[in-house]
Amino acid sequence: MPGTMADPQITAMAAEVSAAQIQKSIETLASFYTRQTLSAGMPPGSGRGINAAADWIKGQFEQYSSQCGNCLEVKTDEFLQQPGPRIPQPTKITNVYAVLRGTDPANTGRIYLVSGHYDSRNSDPLDATAPAPGANDDASGTAVSLECARVLSRHRFPATIIFLAVAGEEEGLYGSAHFAKMAKADGWDIEAVLNNDIVGGDDLPQKTPPHYIPQSANIVRVFSEGLPLTATEEQLRLVRSTGGESDSASRQLARYIAEVSRQYLRPGDFRPLLVFRRDRYLRGGDHISFNQQGYAAVRFTEYREDFHHQHQNVRTENGIEYGDLPKFVDYDYTANVARLNAATLASLALAPAAPTNVRLLTKALENDSTLEWGPSPGGLATSYEVLWRDTTAPDWERAQAVGNGTRVTLPVSKDNVIFAVRAVDAKGHRSLAIVPTPER
Repeated sequence: MPGTMADPQITAMAAEVSAAQIQKSIETLASFYTRQTLSAGMPPGSGRGINAAADWIKGQFEQYSSQCGNCLEVKTDEFLQQPGPRIPQPTKITNVYAVLRGTDPANTGRIYLVSGHYDSRNSDPLDATAPAPGANDDASGTAVSLECARVLSRHRFPATIIFLAVAGEEEGLYGSAHFAKMAKADGWDIEAVLNNDIVGGDDLPQKTPPHYIPQSANIVRVFSEGLPLTATEEQLRLVRSTGGESDSASRQLARYIAEVSRQYLRPGDFRPLLVFRRDRYLRGGDHISFNQQGYAAVRFTEYREDFHHQHQNVRTENGIEYGDLPKFVDYDYTANVARLNAATLASLALAPAAPTNVRLLTKALENDSTLEWGPSPGGLATSYEVLWRDTTAPDWERAQAVGNGTRVTLPVSKDNVIFAVRAVDAKGHRSLAIVPTPER
């Protein structure tokens, strides 16, 4: 699909991301000795444990807010997690977040969220006393959320952006689950969640061919669910009959991220690898908590994880260094992940809302295809585009501008392609794509 024009403002935002600032954030988070969720019981003022880390993250958000005229609403979502798997006794869990409220009253209700988890662990998931620096897993993702807050808080957007750091991930996604349920109960219109977990680009592997797979310094994996976790049986039947198994809202978000990378990152230097799987094989992360509430959410993760440096006690054994230490993080790599996140958030928050009630008319048997949709709410859209791709293609291949109307007939057979519609504003910012439902 032909690339869309880049917005110089977003290009400048991506350029503001600092690898040095990200390094400072990761090293500081790793310095709390452990951020294991159960370390919430460590004495206040000790400078150790997850509560000290939460206070520092909150302070960073407050510092960024003071630098932008108190533009951020800095908050905590604190709750007492009752005993469960890996939580042997009632434990306080604190999510820390900052809200950059949208400036347009008609669009401020649209929310785009970036997250990382700031808790850590070592070899024993119940060990809250031994070191657990968690530099890559997941100080790196927390640093991405912090850096996006630092950079994007200097700018204003019609829609709202939330910068989030959650805890309790290593024990069972407790923090993100609580936050996502709160958002759903309060009716938050979260249109996209970017979860960053293990984005440090670890590249000091134990080189033991033939099993050594090198890290790729220019690829970040983006995982997205196919069939939504919240789909009803009726919705699943419709997906099967229309061939929409790869067209969930989360898949459209992943494709949006790929398009943003083509616009705002230098070709060949860095790109997302779209992995059409909810997460790594039989594994999970905080984005799933949002999927469970019906939100579009994806996970960013480095191309190759080094399991010597993940979920391990810090030690040297048989000449192999174990432990998730800052020296194993590639800060330039993490900065590239942050640039992609920041550019995606800015693109979404500047764009108009997606069109509503997108339909593909199917009453008549014909080779042409007619689509109808409701206007993009919020008043920012000036026109629309229809996208399509072959049913075997992973990403959109064609885009056709169709003016500011809400109906179009194309000489393309619906049997052979997947369609979508998106809204466009006067400056060329584009909404997420919406796949039509059939109307008989």
